[in-house]
Amino acid sequence: MPWYTSASGSRLWYEDHGIGTPVVFIHGWCMSSAVWELQREGLSDSCRVIVLNLPGHGTSSVPAGGFSIKGCAADIAGLFEALGLQNALLAGWSLGSLIALETFPLLRARLSGMVLIAGTPRFTQSGDYRYGLSQIETEGMARKVQRSLRRALEGFTGLMFAPGELDEPQQAVRIQNLLSNVSLPLTTIALQALQALVEADLRDQLALIDLPTLIMNGDCDVICLPQASEFLAKRIPLARQVLFTGCGHAPFLTQSCYFNACLEEFRSEVSVVH
Repeated sequence: MPWYTSASGSRLWYEDHGIGTPVVFIHGWCMSSAVWELQREGLSDSCRVIVLNLPGHGTSSVPAGGFSIKGCAADIAGLFEALGLQNALLAGWSLGSLIALETFPLLRARLSGMVLIAGTPRFTQSGDYRYGLSQIETEGMARKVQRSLRRALEGFTGLMFAPGELDEPQQAVRIQNLLSNVSLPLTTIALQALQALVEADLRDQLALIDLPTLIMNGDCDVICLPQASEFLAKRIPLARQVLFTGCGHAPFLTQSCYFNACLEEFRSEVSVVH
């Protein structure tokens, strides 16, 4: 198990599989690198797949100053430098998409492109942004976490999938087993990460992203709304969008073969350019 120790002393756990173009995957809220199992299996023959646990998640240490998106960005930038990564793809899912956007300016010279999965520049609604969750919904999430993180996450993972998306029994068992390998963070980290989501607003960063960006999302996502992905696709200059029909918040799980093929095609294209 490799570890990266950041300048602040935090220990970040990661896995490194395969050779070729590096693709670094950032997981979502209260998840871990375990969610990328189908990408490790499906992509490591053609590229270098690196998955990490965000601070306070999985086996990564709890950050001394608490969980923050800026802190995650600094740690990921440090990991890139420590591994000497160049011409890499940075792929972020959900909360990970916000972290990827925050990290972009720190890593611009080391990237060939970005992949934003079920992404959003702002998780919550505001007067000039309608494509997020309401204050009532996010406050309800926080109350559920305070009462029981385990039960809150069971409800959250239930919302990740559209009706009928897990009807195929063998696939459903595989995904349920995969998600069962995600260890719970501390309740304090879960609440800090949720607060980071609530406060984040990276809309001003979008026009500054000058590398090819692949937007991937399900058309039935009720966590990071499809309109948020459309917002990203319209405002990132070199963006393209792939929509997964009948899919919720985790297309890389329920439509993994198509997801991996789309990502591999994108990787091949941007690798040729660079």
